[in-house]
Parts: sequence; structure tokens; C-alpha cells
Amino acid sequence: MSTRTVSIQDLHQVNEFEWEIPRSFRADMRVPVRIFATRRLLDKVMDDASLEQAVNAATLPGLVGQVLVMPDMHQGYGFPIGGVAATLLPHGVISPGGIGYDINCGVRLLASQIPFEDCQHLVDDLATALNHNCPSGVGEKGALRLSDDDLDRVCRDGARWALKAGYASEQDLRRTEEGGRLEGADPKRVSARARERGRPQLGTLGAGNHFIEVDVVDQVFDPGAAGAMGLEQGNLVVQIHCGSRGFGHQVCTDYVQEFQGAVKKYGIDLPDRELVCAPLDSPEGQAYLGAMRAAANYAFANRQVLAHLARRAFEQVFAGKLRSWQLYQVYDIAHNMGKIEQHEIDGTALQVCVHRKGATRAFGPGHPDLPAEYQSIGQPVLVPGSMGTASWVLVGTETSMLRSFGSTCHGAGRVMSRSKAKKEVRGENLRRELEKDGIHVRAGSMAGLAEEAPQAYKDVDAVVGTVSGANIARKVARLRPVAVVKG
Repeated sequence: MSTRTVSIQDLHQVNEFEWEIPRSFRADMRVPVRIFATRRLLDKVMDDASLEQAVNAATLPGLVGQVLVMPDMHQGYGFPIGGVAATLLPHGVISPGGIGYDINCGVRLLASQIPFEDCQHLVDDLATALNHNCPSGVGEKGALRLSDDDLDRVCRDGARWALKAGYASEQDLRRTEEGGRLEGADPKRVSARARERGRPQLGTLGAGNHFIEVDVVDQVFDPGAAGAMGLEQGNLVVQIHCGSRGFGHQVCTDYVQEFQGAVKKYGIDLPDRELVCAPLDSPEGQAYLGAMRAAANYAFANRQVLAHLARRAFEQVFAGKLRSWQLYQVYDIAHNMGKIEQHEIDGTALQVCVHRKGATRAFGPGHPDLPAEYQSIGQPVLVPGSMGTASWVLVGTETSMLRSFGSTCHGAGRVMSRSKAKKEVRGENLRRELEKDGIHVRAGSMAGLAEEAPQAYKDVDAVVGTVSGANIARKVARLRPVAVVKG
């Protein structure tokens, strides 16, 4: 990695919410870096290598526009988490480090017509039922047993496989990014080791920052958009945050290793070997695209099965006690993905590969990829906070389409490493504090709980205030947690 660090003095302040590292900062940069952040949020990242990683990413062949960094940025593998970059088809590169190890890690939001005040006495039972129905933890296996042919179908069909298997509705698919299925997935490009890891894990939550959370709609900022989504103040909703499990992690591991040779083969000079990449139209680039899409489809199916299991938990706890206990889907979005999209850059419509790593698609009103019920409001954007703090529902804007490749933030963003959090926070104490605040906790381990302590993350309200201020997303509703299930 380049030894030149980025300081506040190196940044050009565009406005209260935007900063730029000019292309002239380093001779090998191909495009500038645009940062969405307030000065206060910027101060939070000066201790890690986020901005240096963004500068390094700006050296990749085929980049167009700018490398973008969202306000929830923190240091990642190669690219910063919170990074967005677009490369031009057909010869621009694709980089696994710009998509992430947990391919199609994402968030699903399910809404209900259950007033919290009518079920407050049952929320502890609900937390137990969710924990029982939804397997979680490192390496945890689910109840589904997939054959090789089943796994191929999951890889090709994504959430549509879950529809055929009875785990989804047509509305679920319509309200999922890409309809829950990326075209062009190629299971043959997935290694035997990835298949071995993925076969038993469908319908499981995993660990780390993954969770199932029961929230109350605490505040509504845009009644029209909230109404279109079925979000009503005081009612329960459920968030599911997870991805492609060991399957996607192995796909990324395999291709990071393979691309070490590709950069030499194609004469690509990199400032950081973690940025390994291959041209999109090369055999290596096409192989990774096929495998990455297979992992993305696995993740869509995984969240769909977990939604089915969450519905089962709600039925077990509320059926016969409440008139309406059903959960219906608001939306499902990815925040670790590489997608072929058309965007207008300098007045010209171009086909590009948009890398979003810890960043969420945020298409504006009228985009043809949105379901009819969201055409007038824009794409729902789901921004989970840290455990014990608020989460947000936003919508994409016309400005996000023009200025951020239709992208925005994906969460609060870490300010403390997992190892540091475990040293500074005792899981048992954190659990008591959360329970005292009325949040029912089910966790597989106290060490894992400590890793995800609220103080390990930025202020999600400040992050959302930044993207709202920059108009690359608009506030719809704020959610308050009442139960959380962690691996």
C-alpha cells in the first residue's frame, strides 16, 4: 500500500456534506475521490486507512466518474467499506476487494400491522421464537439439506428457487433488488470447497454483525413514502441482515487468489495487492462474475428462507392472540455487490460495472427496475444501526442517480475493531444494559455480543443526516429496536 497518508489538509471541501481528494493528489490516480461526510465524521476515520484505500482504488484501470466514499466508511480489504466505484464496459476491471468477502450481504425489512402496545408483553417470547427458528452462529448449519442439483438451482434462481420451494410469495420477489435473482450466474465457476461450505448453510444467519431485529416504527418523516411501504408509527417491523455465508466468502477467497496471476498476465500495476482485479471481458473476469452472481443468488435465497422462518416465529407467538400477525415484505437490498448498470456520466449514458462495498443501491423515482408501488417514491433504502440504537428507512433520489451511481450508505460504520471492542466491553454487562433499555437479547456468545457493542459504531443518525443533507437519499422512517437475535 502507498505510504502517503491523507490528511484533512489534503481534502477540498465542496460543501458541508462533501469533500474531494483531487486527482492531482497522487500521480497514479485515474479519477478523483468524492467523500460524503461532515467534518465531525471525517475526524472519526483519520486513524484508519479508509481514505488511503480510496486513493488506491482510484488507480484501477477503466474507472469513470469518481471513486465515492460514504459517511459510514471504515477500513476494509483493498477497498474501504463504504466505497463505490464504476468501471467502463467492456475492458474496465472487476475487483473482488471492491465487492467484499460476504457477497450480497444485505438487509431485508418485513413490516406488520401489529401495534407494539398490543404485544409488548409477548416480545420476550418472540425473541425466543426467532432465536429457535433461525439458526445462527459461525459455521452453523440449517434445517435444509441441499443436494448438488438443489445448490445449482439456488445459485441460478436465487429467491425464485425459494418461491418454488414454498418459502416466498410473488410480492416478496417483486420487492427484492433484481427480483431476487441476478442473471448470468454460473455454478460451474464455483469451487468444490465453496459448494461444500454452502450446501448446509442455507437458511442460517451467521455471526459477526449479522442479526435479526424486531423494531418499532418510532418516527415517520415522509408519510407518503411510509404509507406506500406499509410503515405505520408504533407498529412492529423485522430486519434481517445477513449474506452468502461461507459460500460467498469462499468464492471471494478463491478469486482473490486466482487474480494474483491475472494482474501479472494483463500488466496491471497496483499500489496494493489487495486490489487484485481482472478485465471484465477477460476469461478470469467473466469467471468471477459468474461465481459472484451465483453467491449473490445464494444470499437472496438465504434471506428469503430466513424471512419464512421469521414469519413462522410470528405465527407461533401471535396467532390466536392478535387479529393480524402476518409479516409482509417492504424491500430487500444488497450492500456488497458488483452490478452491470447504465449511468449518465458527463452527459453520456454508459454501461458500467458498479462496485458497491458496504454501500447500498439507491435508485430514484421512476427507475424501471423498481416495482410499480415504489415508482413514485424511489427505491427503499435500509440502513441498520448498531445494536441498541436506531435504524432508518430512506428512499433513493434523482440526485443519487446523477451524483453517486444511484448509491448511498449502508449502516452506521465501525469506529472500533472487533478485537478492541472485545477488550473494552464485557458482553454480560452490555446485555444487561440493553435489557434495561427494553431490548430483549438472544446471543450465541457474550464475546460476539461485545464485538457489536453500540460504542463500536458511529452515530447512525449523523450518517443518515449526511446522506440526507447531500440529497443522495431521503428520510422516510426511524426504527427503534425492541428485540435482537445475534449469532
